Amino acid sequence: MKKNPFLQLGVIALSLLSSASYGQTGTLNISTDSKTTISKHIYGQFAEHLGHGIYGGFWVDKTLPVKKQDRIRLDIVDALKKIKIPNLRWPGGCFADEYHWRDGIGPATERPRMVNTNWGGITEDNSFGTHEFLELCDLLGCEPYIAGNVGSGTVDEMSKWIEYLNSNSTSTVVQLRKKNGHPAPYKVTFWGVGNESWGCGGNMTPEYYTDLFKRYASFAKDYPGGRLKKIASGPNSDDYHWTEVCMKNIPNWMMSGLSLHYYTIPTGNWGKKGSATDFSEKEYFGTMVNCLKMEELVTKHSAIMDKYDPEKKVALVVDEWGVWTDPEPGTNPGFLYQQNSLRDALIAGTTLNIFNNHSDRVRMAALAQTINVLQALILTDKEKMVLTPTYHVFDMYKVHQDAKYLPIKLSVPDYEVDGKKIEAVNASASQDASGKVHISLVNLDPHNTITITTGLSDVKWQTVSGQVLTSANLTDVNTFKDTNKIHLSTFSGAKKDGDKLVVSLPAKSVVTLELK
Repeated sequence: MKKNPFLQLGVIALSLLSSASYGQTGTLNISTDSKTTISKHIYGQFAEHLGHGIYGGFWVDKTLPVKKQDRIRLDIVDALKKIKIPNLRWPGGCFADEYHWRDGIGPATERPRMVNTNWGGITEDNSFGTHEFLELCDLLGCEPYIAGNVGSGTVDEMSKWIEYLNSNSTSTVVQLRKKNGHPAPYKVTFWGVGNESWGCGGNMTPEYYTDLFKRYASFAKDYPGGRLKKIASGPNSDDYHWTEVCMKNIPNWMMSGLSLHYYTIPTGNWGKKGSATDFSEKEYFGTMVNCLKMEELVTKHSAIMDKYDPEKKVALVVDEWGVWTDPEPGTNPGFLYQQNSLRDALIAGTTLNIFNNHSDRVRMAALAQTINVLQALILTDKEKMVLTPTYHVFDMYKVHQDAKYLPIKLSVPDYEVDGKKIEAVNASASQDASGKVHISLVNLDPHNTITITTGLSDVKWQTVSGQVLTSANLTDVNTFKDTNKIHLSTFSGAKKDGDKLVVSLPAKSVVTLELK
């Protein structure tokens, strides 16, 4: 056994129960010596004008027989409120850099139509615009995160959008907002200055983008009650040069965050990504190897940021992440609709553990995407709705939001396929304001139960309870005919043994425990 390379070290050494009788075994030590908070904004979501994410997802036809406010679908709102999503990123993605905000305000019947050139070439009527998005955020009880148009928009256009949203002056643009039905300023704070400027956002060099960022950011003004948290368009995956240039050229006081985008591609091949539901164990193993690369990316980008920002004032914002497979057969390939299996849940749990364990630098993230697109939380078909396995992971992990991060030290068996190895278990832990300790564990091994013995000598607790998410097969999914095939269950595989915790993790499972 070896030490887990992607979990935070520097924890107290604790005596451990002998594990000789448990077969596949591991150990987990937890320390309460921490001053870091796991920001709730790590659990953010992403809703782009793409496929049926907005239209047919959040925003439905007036005749659809579901409960609605205006055209916002309320069963979706209720489901997302349950998992306490903290922020929602909009309108893109690649769509953001061809979106002109004035097209999406005023009477819906008078709004100009546009062609979504990035995603399917469909015509959009702009009926879902700024006011509708902010009404959605209000219903969800989450903060809006708007990505501004740098690729095809002007400095004045972005500046005026912010004024429209946040100012309470008597200017013409503010009067226009009031005329359109919102007298008070919205006070939006999270603001993306462009998206993927290295690619669909303009195919720029980092040197060019950083100069452009400073220009746009200079005219992105703060208004009372709405001080902007400006987020720079950061690197694609392992483009460490992009991060270096951004951190070197953009003053820390000018940006609150630097974005990072990374998708888990099962095959590692963008041309043929692999199926969401039909894959072998070898393909599953390769997918998890690619998922675990997030640890390397976060570590290396953070190290570069530390050189220029040792006080960690600038957050690493992983505002696009998740598994990206081939679209479901028979669907529009430009809509990026894919099913969501138990494998996706293991990816979600593993990635969130990585973020939690790097919460000193990773303070915001957004899963791509919320509804009907990529690794969605929710799938819909007209009035039907299904919660995916990934949704249930976010439900389990909501206990970590704004909780005290607890450093951990993990030693576990390897999971091996064709002579290649990854660690079978990953984990993260936190302590909430009431003193309850929560531990989330993911067993990536599809065959073996693994017993973890946890040292907790500096944690006072009497009882342990928990939830588990698993299923018979890695390829299992929830469907509109069988909506509850993969669901949360009460976990009974943990027990107190003296001052230690002994946990039997089922194969291919996600478990969250509560100690109190």
